[in-house]
Amino acid sequence: MKHVFDVLKERGYIYQATHEQEIIEALNGQHPITFYLGIDPTADSLHIGHFFALMMFRYLQDAGHQGILVIGGATALIGDPSGKSDMRKMLTKEQVAHNVEEVRILASRFIRTDGDNPALILNNADWINPYNFVDFMRDIGIHFNVNTMLQADAYANRLKEGGLTFLEMSYMLMQSYDFVHLHKTYGCTLQIGGSDQWGNIVAGTNLGRKQRFSNDEAHGPMFGLTCPLLMTREGNKMGKTESGTLWVAREKTTVFDFYQYFYNVDDCDTEMLLRLFTHVPLEDIIAICDKDIRKAKALMAFEITKLVHGEKEANLALQTAKELFGRKSSSKHMPKCQQDKSLIMNGVALIDLLFTTGFVPSKSEARRLITQGGISVNGEKIPQADHILTLNDLQDDHLIIKRGKKHHLKVMFH
Repeated sequence: MKHVFDVLKERGYIYQATHEQEIIEALNGQHPITFYLGIDPTADSLHIGHFFALMMFRYLQDAGHQGILVIGGATALIGDPSGKSDMRKMLTKEQVAHNVEEVRILASRFIRTDGDNPALILNNADWINPYNFVDFMRDIGIHFNVNTMLQADAYANRLKEGGLTFLEMSYMLMQSYDFVHLHKTYGCTLQIGGSDQWGNIVAGTNLGRKQRFSNDEAHGPMFGLTCPLLMTREGNKMGKTESGTLWVAREKTTVFDFYQYFYNVDDCDTEMLLRLFTHVPLEDIIAICDKDIRKAKALMAFEITKLVHGEKEANLALQTAKELFGRKSSSKHMPKCQQDKSLIMNGVALIDLLFTTGFVPSKSEARRLITQGGISVNGEKIPQADHILTLNDLQDDHLIIKRGKKHHLKVMFH
């Protein structure tokens, strides 16, 4: 049986480690360790990037290690500058309190909070808010060198772009204190997170060392482990849709749109997503991706939707997709138009077909929609403006064209 670190590494979860060999030895040792993941509730839902880190959390938990999820009820009031070109919009205390509860509910769907080896879900406002400001600066701020802090990407990039507030600079101190507090209180020795958190994670391990907690024999040292940011092969951030972020809450992103997002990803991203967001064995992933990429995409979209929304909702999304795009289409209420089969015999430009059928008002509008990712044919997004449709694209002598989220057209050829 493979050790959990090896599983995480071969599936693509490991990006950076403060002390890789020591982490391997700790995870593979006779006794479980305690680890934590922090999530700031800057919205009332998790997004797909959070789900990536929560999958890593679940693998560690399933391997028998004690997990702690820290929801940043205090740090969200400050705002993490990592990856941001401008200061985050300030949230009210009431907004953050509401978001904390929503995130707590959603996170409980992905990590076990009861039964064997339950995870803890904590709010860092419980230990940060009571801390007197002067005491915090004397106890924690004394260990942070501003010159060193400014070398972190989050701060260096903001300085280049024109400004950084003291409020934002204090974020690193607060997250570092989270790690030290959890280390002292729960014996937490490992922090996990996205690679954009590397600077904050390293700062936490350094704070522990400087305060001489990291050498505490009862709890052991403090380590950090990051997963890569979720990017497409083209270098774009995964999880962005026409309407914005791909949310986990179905009130913000419908289950069907969630399913379709993954079904419509580029073929070359399919294997990566199967590795990261499903429990399908690696050998099965490689085999199906090599044999039939469409089946691989369908499996990937279904499995991810099942993990996030449950099997019942995943089956409903799959059935809806089949009704709209499958060979046994039951789209009897969908708008239809008839076209002569000779139009597609030698190939027809998608732009021309969109205009000819009246589905878009002009060829320039058709081109704009295609290049912006707003057109799908038979359930697959078409990104190329010069795309040609042929007889091979027909399903029972018809095409299902989708514009945006809600507009469909069944084009029948006779």
